[in-house]
Amino acid sequence: MGDLGGGDWRDAVADKGPAEAAAGPDHLMVMVHGIVGSTADWKFGAEQFDKQLSDKVIVHRSNRNMHKLTLDGVDVMGERLAQEVIEEINRRPYIKKISFVAHSVGGLVARYAIGRLYKPPKRTSENTLQTLDDNNRGTIHGLEAVNFITVASPHLGSKGNKQVPFLFGVTAIENFACHIIHLIFGRTGKHLFLTDNDDGKPPLLQRMVDNLGDLQFMSALQAFKRRVAYSNVGHDHIVGWRTSSIRKDSELPKWVDSTNKIYPHIVYEELSKAEVPNQCTDTDNCTLEERLLQGLKRVSWEKVDVSFHNSKVRSAAHSVIQVKDPVMHSEGADVIQHMIDQFIL
Repeated sequence: MGDLGGGDWRDAVADKGPAEAAAGPDHLMVMVHGIVGSTADWKFGAEQFDKQLSDKVIVHRSNRNMHKLTLDGVDVMGERLAQEVIEEINRRPYIKKISFVAHSVGGLVARYAIGRLYKPPKRTSENTLQTLDDNNRGTIHGLEAVNFITVASPHLGSKGNKQVPFLFGVTAIENFACHIIHLIFGRTGKHLFLTDNDDGKPPLLQRMVDNLGDLQFMSALQAFKRRVAYSNVGHDHIVGWRTSSIRKDSELPKWVDSTNKIYPHIVYEELSKAEVPNQCTDTDNCTLEERLLQGLKRVSWEKVDVSFHNSKVRSAAHSVIQVKDPVMHSEGADVIQHMIDQFIL
């Protein structure tokens, strides 16, 4: 894997003919980092996938949105990621499948990118929201969509309701943050706090729970065989449990310490089946969060809840769940192993 430092046989095979490439893996996995991040953030995770699934999966760590470029907005980053994925696919014409593993804001960027890359099935010229089902899957730029995995991603945004725990759930502080967040995190901050209104349009995250012209966000999500949301149940001071697990307060499960020696930090797992949403019209009194929830729940999600509450580094849970630093955050290794063990090839 070229991203692990120096090319290996799979990078060389990208330039070979179909017969020679046939012996190699045909499944591209794209790893996406979070805000102000870089390819280094997924180094440990990439190495583990490569070590255990090298004959099945080609791991690519996205490099188009690193550091300050992550402040340009979810849409701009999504467009860059989509172009990067197209280039990776073109480099490897033998690739047949694609998966994504994305941390934090990277989960939103990946959701935007797949909306751009989605291609409807040949048997129909158009996918509408009424035809989102397992028998109507399209592709991601012509590839079979397999795993879409997010790790501590703010799917419901970061506005209010304790979605950003370090704001302490104090309404005045949360409201103040909405007014200044763009000064710190640029357009991305506006998108996260749902304060963007480009050309009078609804916030981007609201638009991303719909199909809009050539941006088929929900059909793209549905195209994947599985969608997985890993979430910290506590001590994640950046992304709260509800927004990362796509739940209402009343839906947050009770959990107990894990007795599983293989995955000691995974405390709850569930499969949330797709739901038919209650129609929220412009005249209804639906909150923006309710609209986001209803949109995202139109597809099924595997939800994996993680706790580092007994860890000495629990205050860094947002990074530990990803093993951002293989030394400081090594306790999150079982979460990475869980991803690998459940990964559909």
